[in-house]
Amino acid sequence: MRVKICGITNPTQAKAIADLGADTLGFICVNSSRRYVNNSQIKEMVEILAPKIKKIGVFVNVTQEEIKKLVEDTGLTGVQLHGEETPQFCRDLRQLLPSVEIIKAIRVQNQESLWSTENYVNDVDTLLLDAYDPQRHGGTGKTLNWDLLKEFYPPLPWLLAGGLTPNNIALALKQVRPNGIDLSSGVERSPGDKDLTKVGQLFSILNKSSFLRTIRAN
Repeated sequence: MRVKICGITNPTQAKAIADLGADTLGFICVNSSRRYVNNSQIKEMVEILAPKIKKIGVFVNVTQEEIKKLVEDTGLTGVQLHGEETPQFCRDLRQLLPSVEIIKAIRVQNQESLWSTENYVNDVDTLLLDAYDPQRHGGTGKTLNWDLLKEFYPPLPWLLAGGLTPNNIALALKQVRPNGIDLSSGVERSPGDKDLTKVGQLFSILNKSSFLRTIRAN
């Protein structure tokens, strides 16, 4: 199962988190965010990570040209669209970046939010379901209503986000079956400062449980 740790700001932590087992790291490209990192910071972290590690830039309501330039400048392997980007926006971005993974984040407020994912399945590679907050686009620490997701089986891979921590990850994965998970605030001391002990606890839980090992194999 894919494990994405998002909101990375420190090169030493980036390397350590990858070494602990994360196969995907996320970098916040939104300058109003407490976890924002600029182009040179992203490039520094991308360059020290193994090629097998996926490096994702997180964007909110910016132009396709801005995304393309940052990807080309830094070597990101994927982009996560966490705003109100339309299916057409994703389709056009795919034309600009044909070899880059496109992840569309959906902030789930109700069943209607889940239905909206159908509009994106032909234009993105991966979906990410996050908790809804009327003021912030992500990194809120809020937990999704997992009951809404028990019968969620889209025709493309999807990641579960929203308030996940080492303390609730086993319960979350017993209730829903995502292809991967995304954590940020749940493994932090403060915004952007990852707690490597918590990251280690997360992977210890994922690796020790036979049930979760079965999920990861799928």
